[in-house]
Amino acid sequence: MKSSMPSELLDIKSIDNDSDVTTSTEHLVVSDAMLEQAMQRYEYNQTTRRIIHQEKLLPIGLVSRLQASYPEHSGFIENKRFLFHGKDHYTGLSGFREVCSILATNGIEIGHIPAREFFVEVYRFLATRHSLNSINWDNYHQDSVFQLVFAQPGMIEPEATRRYIEASDPKARTQIAIEYMERTNPHDGNQQLNKPWFENEAGDIEFLDGSQHKYPQCQLIFDKTTQNCFSFCTYCFRHAQVRGDEDMFIQKDIQQIHDYVRQHKEITDLLITGGDGGYMPASRLKQYVMPLIQDPRLLHVKNVRLATRSLTFQPEMILSDKYSDMLELFDILRDNGIQLAWMAHFSTPRELLNPSTIAAIRRLQNHGVNIRSQSPIMHHISLFTDDKGDVDVAKSAQNWIDLAEILGMMSIGFHSMYCARPTGEHHYYTAPLAKIEQIFNSIYRSLASINRPSRHISMTISAGKLAILGTSIINGEKCFALQFTEARNMQWMNRVFHAKYNETENKIDCLVPFDTDEYFFEAELKQIETQLAQALQTRLNH
Repeated sequence: MKSSMPSELLDIKSIDNDSDVTTSTEHLVVSDAMLEQAMQRYEYNQTTRRIIHQEKLLPIGLVSRLQASYPEHSGFIENKRFLFHGKDHYTGLSGFREVCSILATNGIEIGHIPAREFFVEVYRFLATRHSLNSINWDNYHQDSVFQLVFAQPGMIEPEATRRYIEASDPKARTQIAIEYMERTNPHDGNQQLNKPWFENEAGDIEFLDGSQHKYPQCQLIFDKTTQNCFSFCTYCFRHAQVRGDEDMFIQKDIQQIHDYVRQHKEITDLLITGGDGGYMPASRLKQYVMPLIQDPRLLHVKNVRLATRSLTFQPEMILSDKYSDMLELFDILRDNGIQLAWMAHFSTPRELLNPSTIAAIRRLQNHGVNIRSQSPIMHHISLFTDDKGDVDVAKSAQNWIDLAEILGMMSIGFHSMYCARPTGEHHYYTAPLAKIEQIFNSIYRSLASINRPSRHISMTISAGKLAILGTSIINGEKCFALQFTEARNMQWMNRVFHAKYNETENKIDCLVPFDTDEYFFEAELKQIETQLAQALQTRLNH
């Protein structure tokens, strides 16, 4: 039978083994020798090297494409000697001082040590070797990871800082830090009202002291094993957890979680957080997830989320034989229809573009893990200003555009962006909502639909997650268009409403209603909060 295909198509050379285009190396900007040099620089042991090679975690084509696309962000072919070796973690005041000593030995004086130590006493310090070596120490003042991990002068108010510096002895300085902790608003958004309770089979009331259940589908779990982090973010939204405040959330009893979830069929997701959900041992996670598979009364749970920054701070953990039990557990979840969603927190391209993180991502994906990234847009880290101190919309947007494209290249979902929460040193990281809205709009329209964030940028408040959809003009007046993406009453999500445009406000719940005395949800919110507080107190007195 004669082919009906056009003759010009039939004349194309067939691709055989001798002319296979995949054997061409002309497009490669990274060689095997360069990758070997990178592995030496990162001081990989034989086990890590074996895992990378056997599981094909650093294909030369992928590394070359990432390097060629984003050389300004990449650490793949850098050859400058790392400053930090051997030790995995540096923690607390002693760890901070040890880091400063190593830097000084290498001719780097970061300065403002007393002010930085004040911050460390209030919020703690923890940095991994990986995160420290991710910093460009030739230009550390402008480095996002340096801002992410190191306290900066000006974070804590001048008067409190002065009192700390002028204190007579270490004990007096520590007392000033303790007093300042009371002012850090560790549980913004009335989080204590989210603590769930239930009546057990004996008729007794049980509180889940390490859990929050604010939105119907998702239950947060602050397990006893996840109260630490791989590195501490200076903007930490849960500093009550990592510094061990008396009112921290901490879940000790796993059976209690299952008993509660059996009574709440609306729950589809268990979100393990902390601290860092990646700290949970495989044996502990197995106790959480196996009943989800084996107990028909828990069939409504479809997803397990791990909120973790280990891919940013210590990806080498995943590239070891010690992680095999966790990978086997991920396989079990995949093979039983439960999604393991790895909720990463990438803020900059630099965090991804190194051999350790890329290899760790691919290893997780090989075991059915769906990685998503959700991150806050933070001044000095992922939102930038110009020489005059004005928000640089173009530069800030480009950081996120590049990040989104890299996430797409790595098959990672761009879940969401959100504004700095009003906790800790909020003033240092925030920016006017009007500028953030401009940045987000630039990001959104610059990306193909498959690489965009899954929802508009939002800020968490007591009422829920409130998103800025953009701006509108009503009767000639400019205003913000707002909509909940999560809410204490999920029906609130059905409405788009408006707030007066404000060029300087940085807290979304401080925006003024556009054409009413109060927002449509405010009266009901007060009622809900009052009822939750009363119910909580009643159960405590029971």
